[in-house]
Amino acid sequence: MKIKLLNEYAKVPTRGSDEAAGYDLYAATNYNIEIQPHTTVKVDTGIALEIPKGTFGGIFARSGLATKKGLRPGNCIGVIDSDYRGPIIVALHNDTDYIQNIEAGERIAQLIILPFIVEDFEVVNELNETTRGDGGFGSTGSK
Repeated sequence: MKIKLLNEYAKVPTRGSDEAAGYDLYAATNYNIEIQPHTTVKVDTGIALEIPKGTFGGIFARSGLATKKGLRPGNCIGVIDSDYRGPIIVALHNDTDYIQNIEAGERIAQLIILPFIVEDFEVVNELNETTRGDGGFGSTGSK
């Protein structure tokens, strides 16, 4: 995949192990970023990507950052379309009651490249019946 480094602090995304699905994204700054409780801050990764056609880049939380610092992408899962060529920005949200810090160069999220299916919508008066029907939000039970 083609990558463009947009500033001197940018790092090429890395994988934590041979079997890791995600590529770690880094804060491309030379300063620490303070995130106030229950607020969201946009963090620049300093990169732009040429994501392959027929796929998208999913931005997911890093489990350690989420569990230890209460930080996650503000939109829960970000979507980078394959035709987007601008800078990759991660909106990090602080779910805690405490100020949290991101250090310069810290890993802030993970990128997973995923395929998708394009469908056209057909307006109809009725949908095919299923056993479940329109039952939702707990309709199948809890155990």
